[in-house]
Amino acid sequence: MNLKGRDFLKLLDFTPEEILYLLDLAADLKEKKKKGIPVDTLRGKNVALIFEKTSTRTRCSFEVAAHDLGMGTTYLDPSGSQIGKKESIADTARVLSSMFEGIEYRGYGQDIVEELAKYSKVPVWNGLTNEFHPTQMLADLLTIREHFGYLKGIKLTYMGDARYNMGNSLMVACAKMGMHFTACTTKEYFPQQSLVEECGRIVAQTGGSVTLTEDVKEGTAGANVVYTDVWVSMGEPDEIWEERIRVLSPYQVNRGVMENAGEGAIFMHCLPAFHDLKTKIGAQMGERFGIAEMEVTDEVFEAPYSLVFEEAENRMHTIKAVMAATL
Repeated sequence: MNLKGRDFLKLLDFTPEEILYLLDLAADLKEKKKKGIPVDTLRGKNVALIFEKTSTRTRCSFEVAAHDLGMGTTYLDPSGSQIGKKESIADTARVLSSMFEGIEYRGYGQDIVEELAKYSKVPVWNGLTNEFHPTQMLADLLTIREHFGYLKGIKLTYMGDARYNMGNSLMVACAKMGMHFTACTTKEYFPQQSLVEECGRIVAQTGGSVTLTEDVKEGTAGANVVYTDVWVSMGEPDEIWEERIRVLSPYQVNRGVMENAGEGAIFMHCLPAFHDLKTKIGAQMGERFGIAEMEVTDEVFEAPYSLVFEEAENRMHTIKAVMAATL
């Protein structure tokens, strides 16, 4: 499998075989890291990391993965780049690709990372946009495969706001891998119909399925994986909290949901999670709305079937695979 020179912008651009190749490569690199076997085959190369939205896991994953591969990194935070402000996206791409061997972008519209890739001479990797989060998907797929031993036929239920990057990306990932995806939320928060239809065409070839339901018991019954995300994403205004808490509280992942999923079900979350009052925002929302937990209860988050930290670690291994394969 030769992915050298390819951009990594969304899983829709990759075949199931190419995705499996990246997962196998990630598993191999993970095993080598555990055994202390060096993989610094990209010594002398450098990558630029553009973060218009900050992140703990994505930044650390790219920096550690690049270091393990022998590469240098330059981190450009929201104030460290003129992209889209004083310098066009096209010009930024041409400047950076003359100095670096790869460019990561984490920020806003998918159109931005697509334009970066269009004008870049080197691979561009999507660290998150409003519409898609493909590096998270590889980590999630690797985590699920490590736990169950396979992907095809796995039933994954996503609870919460399924209109944006996580709902979109999980639906695409499941469709590509022949898994059964369910968005369990209020109908106003279902994924965009055009993407649902595109995934419907994909599952016709892979044997998966896409289901949209407002019924929690129906949506989580028999699920192998119950997945959720924060109810308000970065950059959204504070007034959104009241609406989301009111609308999405029935879709909180709690003991009842996990019991309905059944024995053997696992819980996943891309993090950060509001499962207690130990964060600044969590404390503010607790005081404002009288709640101690939001999208997931602390009981579920800390349960033995919660794989959130294994999932977080796998961000680094899968991102390493993407960079190694495309460079």
